[in-house]
Amino acid sequence: MTDLELVHEFHGPMPTGVTVSRTGRVFVNYPLWGDDVPATVTELRDGQAVPYPDERWNSPSGQDDAGAFVSVQSVVVDPADRLWVLDTGSPMFEPTQPGGPKLVRVDLATDTVAQVITFAPDVALPSTYLNDVRLDLRRGDAGYAFITDSSDSGPNGLVVVDLATGDAWRRLHDHPSTKALGWQDFRPLVEGRPFVQAPEPDADAQPVAMGADGIAISADGERLLYCPLASRRWWSVSVDALVDRSLDDDAVAASVVDEGDKGTGSDGLETDDAGRVYLTAYEQDAVLRRLPDGTFETVARDPRLLWPDTLSVADGWLYVTANQLHRQATYQRGQDRREKPYALFRVRIDAGPVRLAP
Repeated sequence: MTDLELVHEFHGPMPTGVTVSRTGRVFVNYPLWGDDVPATVTELRDGQAVPYPDERWNSPSGQDDAGAFVSVQSVVVDPADRLWVLDTGSPMFEPTQPGGPKLVRVDLATDTVAQVITFAPDVALPSTYLNDVRLDLRRGDAGYAFITDSSDSGPNGLVVVDLATGDAWRRLHDHPSTKALGWQDFRPLVEGRPFVQAPEPDADAQPVAMGADGIAISADGERLLYCPLASRRWWSVSVDALVDRSLDDDAVAASVVDEGDKGTGSDGLETDDAGRVYLTAYEQDAVLRRLPDGTFETVARDPRLLWPDTLSVADGWLYVTANQLHRQATYQRGQDRREKPYALFRVRIDAGPVRLAP
């Protein structure tokens, strides 16, 4: 049996995203959700979280600063070994302002910013919360990025970005597959307690409303998988349809496939070159994967995986952050129940399924 290996403990702000370069460099981000966040993007070096690419890029002048990170939700190293940083421009889930929501490419060879793509107000709406991103470099002149809008207060959907031109557009805007399910269809339990939105001691509990969140590209590049945070179902859509601007919304929606009930609420998705799809299972303190034949197996299950959030596959390892998101005051009637440290783990993906002690 292969162990779940602890990579790093976080004694400061809670992390969400993680990504690993070809040379083993590990990058982590921390959105501004109320913690003291010295740097919203860091590189883990010799056990320390160092602002990346530097302190200046982690020191915005305001929510509309296009030349600095405002509040980063996701970091991803692409197949060309370049770091992409997804900036929500929305600290504390506040309305976005032009210049804040953006996608930034960092050259890992020089540790400098090489490209900044800001999103127009009709792409990053005031209510938009840019959540996760995946890159496909096989199409177009420089490839495309695909981003989920998980907003809990406005339309959900996907954002498509032409990396050569910086043009961006929304797809599946407010489509049912991108939206959270209500209590009639989804009542999640985490650590044996209902996962609900209840920010005040006497507040009436409300269903969690975050939509399209996890995202992954199939190994053959043909399908983009995605799932709302508040749902046990997931969907896929044709990548060719997403990038074809001659298609109308109905034609893109016609390519959506219901991938079924995955048996758990999920925050993060990821794929590998063998065609396997990994999904976090926040109701089970676990990471699962779907094999090419459609069957599921448990990759890791451990009581330390308190809200497994983001996944990253690198060099035969699966990395996963565990950040206790469900213990935030927003979901605990105003009481912050998180207990530091938060953690980054990894597990070998070809050593057989892992089933640790419950």
